[in-house]
Amino acid sequence: MELRQEILAEMTLLRERTPDVTGSVACTVDGIQLACDLPDDTGDKAAALSSALLAMSRRMLAMTGLGTFEETLVSGTAGFVSFYAAGPTIVLTVLAAPGANVGLLRLEGRKTAAALAAVAAHKV
Repeated sequence: MELRQEILAEMTLLRERTPDVTGSVACTVDGIQLACDLPDDTGDKAAALSSALLAMSRRMLAMTGLGTFEETLVSGTAGFVSFYAAGPTIVLTVLAAPGANVGLLRLEGRKTAAALAAVAAHKV
């Protein structure tokens, strides 16, 4: 199976396991979309913004000496967007509905990010 197909399969499993997840996108750390499970055509824009947020989050952690990037959670009035490091080359962005179980979102997001990292490592 092709890398993009395997990544999309993991993202689909995330949505199926976590009822509050409304979609996700995976991209390279430089913003190139790898797979998209979003309900509209915002995948490329979400990938670019995910890359930028990853860079800012990594800089903040480096500046403060708080370790390496794992995740960023953005809370809005209409839901959540979470960003996860999926190995050294992939960023997983997950959208969730308002009132989402943030603990479950974080748990399943990290689990999916680890699966994406494993898929990417296997394909290289």
